[in-house]
Amino acid sequence: MGSWLDSITAWLTVNPAWLSAAIFLVAFVECLAIVGIIVPGTVALFAIATLAGSGILPLNEALLLGFLGGLLGDAVSYILGRRFHQNIRRLPLLRHHPEWIGSAQSYFQRYGIASLLVGRFIGPLRPMLPMVAGMFDMPVVRFVAVSVIAAAGWSVVYILPGWAAGAAMRLPLPEGFWPQAAVVGAGLALLLGVAVQSSVRGKRYAPKLIALTAFILLVAVFLGWPYLAHFDQGLIALIQEHRSDVAENFVVLVTGLGDFRTQFCAAALLLIVLALTRQWRHAIFAGATTLGAAIINQSMKHTFERARPDVLAEPLTTFSMPSGHASASFALFMTLAVLAGRGQPARLRLTWLLLGGIPAASIAMSRVYLGVHWPTDVLAGMLLAFFACATSLACVQNKQSLPALPIRVWWLLLPLMTALFGGFAVHSFAQGLIQYQY
Repeated sequence: MGSWLDSITAWLTVNPAWLSAAIFLVAFVECLAIVGIIVPGTVALFAIATLAGSGILPLNEALLLGFLGGLLGDAVSYILGRRFHQNIRRLPLLRHHPEWIGSAQSYFQRYGIASLLVGRFIGPLRPMLPMVAGMFDMPVVRFVAVSVIAAAGWSVVYILPGWAAGAAMRLPLPEGFWPQAAVVGAGLALLLGVAVQSSVRGKRYAPKLIALTAFILLVAVFLGWPYLAHFDQGLIALIQEHRSDVAENFVVLVTGLGDFRTQFCAAALLLIVLALTRQWRHAIFAGATTLGAAIINQSMKHTFERARPDVLAEPLTTFSMPSGHASASFALFMTLAVLAGRGQPARLRLTWLLLGGIPAASIAMSRVYLGVHWPTDVLAGMLLAFFACATSLACVQNKQSLPALPIRVWWLLLPLMTALFGGFAVHSFAQGLIQYQY
């Protein structure tokens, strides 16, 4: 695998004109039924995305190519399943490995539409689920709608890290950037490891352990941000170099979804729906997470009184740390992810958290892109939300685990949430004015 990948990347380095096609094809193969299980496309996609980030392709083009390639892979897989139905099991590879399609079929039958969203981030299931959806004659319009959302999130998660690594290696970053980035990465890896291990092993104290780890890291960021100056300045420089007029409008729209008014209305809507459907324990958990994150955020801002980056022509006078957009968005979307994962196996719960982290991280990083927050501001806001969420869950589950939210509640909640965020997005786009607060 190493020599094969090295030869591919070496050839693309000499022939960069083919890099766009390579990203598209690898993304297509990675999401294509059966083939995606055999070909190690994830590693290849990271390597090619790293090469793209070295100055050959802008980020928006790389993400779009990955999105389109993954979408085409889904479409071909779906068409194959819809055309051949159960006869597809007769293919040689599926005859020798019936578990490939068996596990995907069981997962699809159990979780339906949600399986296409969550399964997108589970390697062996990703290329098989669209084909299974076609085998069971899932309506085309419904499949396309879900596939577009899943492919967009997948493109960000699988291409952005590689592209960012390539861009970082190309720039003349501050001397202390990489050691400080390694410290930040080690802290996040510790939090991720604690969350995965304690959850997979089914430990009842998992939320408490996650809350404690997030709290320790949060304190470390609050006390240590002056010593992460090279990390902050380097990452700001890296992101600011790739600003463009096209991306600017989109990022401004994204950051508007994290404004206080939007997040307040979304949290209020969530609590109202949970209260009306008499899901009292879920409402207590959601209220404690969102309200707790907001209270701690404001307290910390006035305690540290950190100035914002000197990027805007007219710098904001409010304090910077922690990012209110980051803490509010992570608190809300982590709450939704935890509620979605109740009653499911540990790995699926973790996958829901990953899905919830995509929109939250997009809102948080939009603040760094616009130059109104330091990266450590965003990091502190994220850790604050993790702490509030895990602490609230631990308290609610002190005597009994939080049960799964009834499906009827989700059918009421999701359309309302979608309409609310869609309404705010349309309003922000129409007005063309976003207030950068908190």
